[in-house]
Amino acid sequence: MLDAPTRGAALRQSISDYVELTKPRVQSLLLFTTVTTMFVAGTPSLGRVILTCLGGALSAGGAGAINHWFDRDIDAHMKRTADRPVPAGRIAPTAALSFGVALGLASFVLMALTINLLSASLALAGLLGYVLVYTVWLKRSTPQNIVIGGAAGAMPPLVAWAATTGTIDGAALYLFAIVFYWTPPHFWALSLLMADEYASARVPMLPVVKGEEETRWQILLYTLLLVCVTLLPVAFGVFDEIYLIAALLLGSAFTALATRLRRTADRRAALRLYLFSLAYLALLFAAMVADARL
Repeated sequence: MLDAPTRGAALRQSISDYVELTKPRVQSLLLFTTVTTMFVAGTPSLGRVILTCLGGALSAGGAGAINHWFDRDIDAHMKRTADRPVPAGRIAPTAALSFGVALGLASFVLMALTINLLSASLALAGLLGYVLVYTVWLKRSTPQNIVIGGAAGAMPPLVAWAATTGTIDGAALYLFAIVFYWTPPHFWALSLLMADEYASARVPMLPVVKGEEETRWQILLYTLLLVCVTLLPVAFGVFDEIYLIAALLLGSAFTALATRLRRTADRRAALRLYLFSLAYLALLFAAMVADARL
């Protein structure tokens, strides 16, 4: 029989592992875009913001846990992911799957009962898109996996808009498009850093199938497309000067880093672009709130 300190350590490890299944680091940026979008769309109460974030966290966490279950064979072959709870044997695959499904169901019920059916349905669509379209189908079959599958990761602005207004309009679709076009250069920069691991796991990421040079070209192309998309809300009167200045400055920096990566094929340039892309999206959505409020 285990003594109290050993049981306590085991419990803490178990809790930590289940939290890891939800991919909390990935969730943090998604929740930030959720909160900022809500304050662009209207003036939601604190309770509504909290419930929407909780529902979004449950949905994204459920998707993450199911992803851990399905990708356990790939994760076991990659150094970055080999110590994840499922491939490391700390959580049984069926337990991870059950946990993910339970979180997804809890998200839908919570949002349907406390927010509205539209936001609940959009959150569920994001979960199903990430699990069925990206994880199960695209990730293992095409180097365009992150382009098409990126739609699932772009759902938080739609969920947030629906939670605030009860509808989806053109402005919400612009925000969806921004996250959608941001995803490829963001993720491909990371994939350049992990190309060898993806190759060993036989995952057809773009650098593995098309090579690193083509990936750097695609990163630059999608960065330019992203910058153009970020200007659409200004062209159609959704935002004004504050957002425009931020979009131009941030877009110029993103383009400069992508251009440098295209010319300089080294890990430092890829890492710099990847890290900046995280700050880019957060700052751009913060600028939306500043523009809407000021």
